[in-house]
Amino acid sequence: MSVHRCVYLLSRSHIRYRVCASTAAVANNTTLHPTRRTFENVSSRHSSSNSSSRPLDTSLFVPLTVKSDEVADGVVGEELTQPLDKSELLKVLNRFYKRKEMQKLAADQGLDARLFHQVFVSFRKYVLEINSLNAGLHIILSDICCGAGHIDDIFPYFMRHAKQIFPMLDCIDDLRKISDLRVPANWYPEARAIQRKIVFHAGPTNSGKTYHAIQRFLAAKSGVYCGPLKLLAHEIYEKSNDAGVPCDLVTGEERIFVNPEGRPSGHIASTIEMCSVTTPYEVAVIDEIQMIKDPARGWAWTRALLGLCAEEIHVCGEAAAVDFVTELMYTTGEEVEVHNYKRLTPFSVSNHAVELLDNLKPGDCIVCFSKNDIYSISRQIEVRGLECAVIYGSLPPGTKLAQAKKFNDPDDPCKILVATDAIGMGLNLSIRRIIFNSLVKPSVNEKGERELDTISTSQALQIAGRAGRFSSVFKEGEVTTMQRDDLPVLKEILGKPVDPIEVGIILYITKDIFVSLAQVDGLYFVCNIDDFKFLADMIQHIPLNLRSRYVFCTAPINKKQAFVCTSFLKFARQFSRDEPLTFNWVCRHVNWPLAPPKNIKDLVHLEAVHDVLDLYLWLSYRFMDMFPDANLVRDIQKELDGIIQVGVHNITRLIRATEDQSASPATTTSVRLPVLDTPSLRRGRGSKNQRKEPRAMDSSLSSRLVRDGLLTKELLQQLQREWVREQSQNGDDSNSANKGKRKKK
Repeated sequence: MSVHRCVYLLSRSHIRYRVCASTAAVANNTTLHPTRRTFENVSSRHSSSNSSSRPLDTSLFVPLTVKSDEVADGVVGEELTQPLDKSELLKVLNRFYKRKEMQKLAADQGLDARLFHQVFVSFRKYVLEINSLNAGLHIILSDICCGAGHIDDIFPYFMRHAKQIFPMLDCIDDLRKISDLRVPANWYPEARAIQRKIVFHAGPTNSGKTYHAIQRFLAAKSGVYCGPLKLLAHEIYEKSNDAGVPCDLVTGEERIFVNPEGRPSGHIASTIEMCSVTTPYEVAVIDEIQMIKDPARGWAWTRALLGLCAEEIHVCGEAAAVDFVTELMYTTGEEVEVHNYKRLTPFSVSNHAVELLDNLKPGDCIVCFSKNDIYSISRQIEVRGLECAVIYGSLPPGTKLAQAKKFNDPDDPCKILVATDAIGMGLNLSIRRIIFNSLVKPSVNEKGERELDTISTSQALQIAGRAGRFSSVFKEGEVTTMQRDDLPVLKEILGKPVDPIEVGIILYITKDIFVSLAQVDGLYFVCNIDDFKFLADMIQHIPLNLRSRYVFCTAPINKKQAFVCTSFLKFARQFSRDEPLTFNWVCRHVNWPLAPPKNIKDLVHLEAVHDVLDLYLWLSYRFMDMFPDANLVRDIQKELDGIIQVGVHNITRLIRATEDQSASPATTTSVRLPVLDTPSLRRGRGSKNQRKEPRAMDSSLSSRLVRDGLLTKELLQQLQREWVREQSQNGDDSNSANKGKRKKK
């Protein structure tokens, strides 16, 4: 039986299309990811994984319904024997079910106790309810009832019925073969055909490890940089081109070729998921290798480490990952050369907590692990007459860079930064002191469950290491906490050694038959594909071919944003109709053009719209004909980035507006902005017949609002037109009312 037939049968046995897509995800080596083991156990783990396989999880098997239609030769059975007595038939079938020999024989055919019971219930119902049985089965049952046949003769018909309701039983062996994932290094024949040199640059943050790897990257004839963030890829792209080394940028949503004719350069800066494992390079750089243990994205680091076709692989990351990488390369026959680095500038843990925001000093960065904390602290800092920059994960890259530039600028009055752990990598910041607002961070465990846990030593060091950067104005860093009780806990965390990557097989439990069948070596585990399955469930009712469905399910979206999920669904539905998603269609969907945010809710929505445009760009590189207007969408995305920057610049005013709305919900829908009288508005008021406006507010207020970014001139004009229109309607209504009164009189 062919592999395609096996996959088809699996899709019918579970939720349609979802298993197929998930199978494709694993088969395309996008879900494997290694974890550490000891050298002594290499051979034993290999032998154990080869000698036996895990028992099949039959709870994933969903039976199909077998129609009880009359068969063509059904009457022949009755003519050759006699009609069957239903009560006698029931006794015969129950005796068959209780025979241990039949249960054992069925087990050899792939039916465990659970499946055996399900098949028997279905088979019994089929035999008792059908009007005309198959002639052969009718004759055998008649002989058994008359004492002339053996009850075991039912078994072939029983198994035939079992394979009708569980068709995957026919291809279990084939499925086990295609789901044998125990030697992933062999998936990359181009990499195995050359002898690669692996160089590990190990050290803490701000130790120069990435710098030395990049220097080798720039000196090579060709190279690829693989980083965890778009910001890091952009940074290397700019640094390389500034150094006179032509370098292209490749991310999921963007392709920039420095050659005006579009020919690829010898050097490429890319996000880790987008690196090519078939293109030959002289040097490859894999940054932040410790992220190989990430439950969702770790597969990308595994793929890069095993598959990059480069003469030299320069790996950068924590020293705790050295043993693991050395061991992984042992399976490929490649040795690892380790270069250790020490931090270039010292940082110390303070003996005193900050406790009060009044104690903040220039160069301070308060690290929070939730947006609500960021909003709250930003508001309190603004009340004290201080300006602060804000950086968190869901902000667009341009906004993050703008906020970082604002904080780093010595001439800017903004001297305080409030951020999440998004600053842990990818941004160069002039921070004197890191202040942990809390040491508890929300996380998702291996079962996909959300939980709160104290940050690890690795996370704490990654964040604390941002203080006193070598390239910043502060040559020494300091780390402390906001709360006094957290300070000894922080000292304890930072005093521990970094945890090595855990030993053993980790198989994430997912409702997927392929994952249930998959056999992995002790060095690997199957990554968490909950996000993949979430998207697969969302679009399972939309008619898409397998390849398109798989691509849609691998789209990087924030499933916490309802607007993004809705947009994803609309994109898939429009795509399934074979109707291109044009620029005008996208503008109508996101209600473009968009106004600057008036409160936090508006700001969050704008961030979601930016993510939707990111999704469009991501899909445009996979389906160019169906997403044809990528350049136009990119233009409005840049404009939207500017609008979001205005909102973040005035975030404390947005927070205050949100608080005011919460305090007086009854008035939020009726409040209208006043008309602001400015010379530019007076020049653009249009028709001479327009009603004369009442005296407006002082023009100095409008100038201040425009200067602060709360309003634009275009928005003022729009407000003016709306006000005039409403006044006209109110005037017409009052005239009608007066006429009605006169008629009554």
